[in-house]
Amino acid sequence: MGVSETLLHPGVTTGALVAVLGYGVVFFGICLLLIVVTVMGKVMMNSQKKAAAKAETVPAAPEPAPAAPVEKPKAKGTAGELKLYDTDPRDAALIMAITAHKLGKPINELRFRSIKEVKEK
Repeated sequence: MGVSETLLHPGVTTGALVAVLGYGVVFFGICLLLIVVTVMGKVMMNSQKKAAAKAETVPAAPEPAPAAPVEKPKAKGTAGELKLYDTDPRDAALIMAITAHKLGKPINELRFRSIKEVKEK
């Protein structure tokens, strides 16, 4: 049995050795990848901490004094008064909800000035 026959027909021990070496290479690569990801995570955390510390140390510009309010501030999402003419408030709420749904917009982005019930003659 020469060298060429051994290479063409490896035995069980040669196959096992190749398999173990292959698994070792893959395991080593995964370990290296784990180390790289861990180091990059620590680098990113340090840079975020430094940016946060820098933002805290920079003094904020003083806010200008507010001007005298001309009208009473409205709650977030309101769009003024709604006048109801011959309409129940519950029916008006339903009309506004249906309109917002059909338009595909949040109801606080719409402005309803008045709702009037039209009676048929």
